[in-house]
Amino acid sequence: MNTLRASARSQLRRLCLNPGLEMADITEALLLREAEINNELEQGVKKPFSVIARHSGDAQAMGQKPITFLRQVLAVCTFTKLFTDQTLPQDVKRRAQEILDNCEGKSIGSYTRSAGMSYVQNNVAKYMEKRDGGIVADPNDIYLMSGTSNSLEIIFKMLIDNRSQGKTGIMIPIPNSPLLSECIALSGGAVIQYSLEEEQGWNLDVLELRRALRESRTHCSPKALCVVNPGSPTGLVLSRDCIETVIRFAAEEGLFLLVDEAYQGSLHGEGSQFHSFKKVLFEMGPKYSSTMELVSLFSISKGHIGESGARGCVMDVTNLDSSVQDYLNKLESIFSCCPLTAQIAIDVAANPPQPGDPSYHLFMDEKRSIQRKMTANAHLTEEMFNSVPGMCCQPISSGVYTFPRIEIPAKAIEEAKLRHQEPDLFYCLKLLEETGHLVIPGKVFGQRNGTYHFRMGILAPTPSLKAALKTITQFHRKFTAEFS
Repeated sequence: MNTLRASARSQLRRLCLNPGLEMADITEALLLREAEINNELEQGVKKPFSVIARHSGDAQAMGQKPITFLRQVLAVCTFTKLFTDQTLPQDVKRRAQEILDNCEGKSIGSYTRSAGMSYVQNNVAKYMEKRDGGIVADPNDIYLMSGTSNSLEIIFKMLIDNRSQGKTGIMIPIPNSPLLSECIALSGGAVIQYSLEEEQGWNLDVLELRRALRESRTHCSPKALCVVNPGSPTGLVLSRDCIETVIRFAAEEGLFLLVDEAYQGSLHGEGSQFHSFKKVLFEMGPKYSSTMELVSLFSISKGHIGESGARGCVMDVTNLDSSVQDYLNKLESIFSCCPLTAQIAIDVAANPPQPGDPSYHLFMDEKRSIQRKMTANAHLTEEMFNSVPGMCCQPISSGVYTFPRIEIPAKAIEEAKLRHQEPDLFYCLKLLEETGHLVIPGKVFGQRNGTYHFRMGILAPTPSLKAALKTITQFHRKFTAEFS
């Protein structure tokens, strides 16, 4: 154990003293320090705190209870003797039987088609048609995938042409999860960053898109535009007008549209309304709806479903050329089928209990309770961070994160330079060491030069979150005073 701790300390020192820290190394430095502090606590070292991973977007790891109907359906599908259990509602058994009837051998231990069970694809298509006001969704254009990262890997393999002389460029928003840029780099593409406008609540400005596209053409061949709506970690929900503007821009420039809509079921802002890109595209008329190539994603990891470990994602494609979709089918088949447990969770998300079903009232009570908590947590986070000089939190209209801006005093920036650390990494390490709260520096997600942020999850039970916010704001005041 002592050897392991010494190795961790050596690795931490190497990372923190490395002037060329990459984004992954910044996160690793924090996680190594977290492990070191936990080891100290296990060895009996007295500290006035325990370490808490406040950066997490994993709902159930942060205390959210699973949806009863979903777990009951999974249980019956997995252990079919439960069909005789008289305590289980009839709609649970009915759904489980429908799913099993559509499985090979009537067992969820079997394979499905690589794109997923037709039964689930059809239910997802009906969900999309209802969501989009009747716009038809073709089940054959819906793919059930093993998580967003797997989906992105396939999409970028489809988009990025490594045979051409210049690299294929993919436009992505900043800030955003590093997953996008990492997947693009691994596929051999070039990342084209466009900045979201923090002072406008992290809105997307088409002038910034034009700037980024123009400058990128000197070193790559731009092919696709990625948009995250609702935003993560920013929490913004794009307006319908903004979505129209983005679609027109992509059409004018001949760009493929890739939209991550994972947080569509997690809205908290007053008056926040989600508009899918597909819905807006078709409402703009045939000029766009019959020509624009679009892929949209949504996941069961977030919102009231919150099944991160199930690794379920839906990929919906629009207007793909038949030869391109054939190639997509070949790529997708390489990865075999999405796990059936994930497909079941997707099915429940798309087709929950309806009025009159025995499970309806409990399902709605659980869903509303989660939504109320998230709305309360978003408003509490905004209020507490914005009450402290040197902290600024834009409205959190959706999602599970906050991305507050922090002012770091000049003396602290100088101290960070002496340690060969990014200023926001220095801040987050100090926060971890003095309070036990682990958050992730804004550098990992991208931020404008001269600005500093951190990403923090807001999924914890409200009393726990309130206590954490109080501790973090107190730390910020102390940190600012120490380095002023």
